Amino acid sequence: MNITKKELIQSFITYLQEELQSLTAAAKATYEAATHEESKPENQYDTRALEASYLAGAQAERVGEIRDVLRLFQTLEFKNGLDRVLATALVDVNIDDKKSTLLIMPKGGGITLRLAGRMVQIVTPHSLLGEAILGSRVGDEVEYEVAERVHVCEILGVQ
Repeated sequence: MNITKKELIQSFITYLQEELQSLTAAAKATYEAATHEESKPENQYDTRALEASYLAGAQAERVGEIRDVLRLFQTLEFKNGLDRVLATALVDVNIDDKKSTLLIMPKGGGITLRLAGRMVQIVTPHSLLGEAILGSRVGDEVEYEVAERVHVCEILGVQ
């Protein structure tokens, strides 16, 4: 990968800031739609306002989650020169003969960015994959099971 860890972290921060702005605007619009006087139920079976309020609540919750992950990226100390998989490690892996790059973070699992021609995915230590590779070193092979299927993960690089 031809991108430094510092550049990678900044790319995730930029992505999260944009995502937060977009989600905040969507949540505000949904809240306004749910509380607008035209959203008042026309009869007992009209649930548009109720559905919009549920959606606004879910969007507000997602805004909070993204805000937490962004705060982590802005405040965590990202260590360089790691010799094993720890929190904040950038890890190149080969999972079932498919190469991937993972960033180990306490929160934000599943967020993915394409950088320098490669997908980088956040994985938490609480996930099956994260738990399996935590503490591993370059050259180690670990197995983990998802939906009764065993996957083999080889650690190719850690930084």
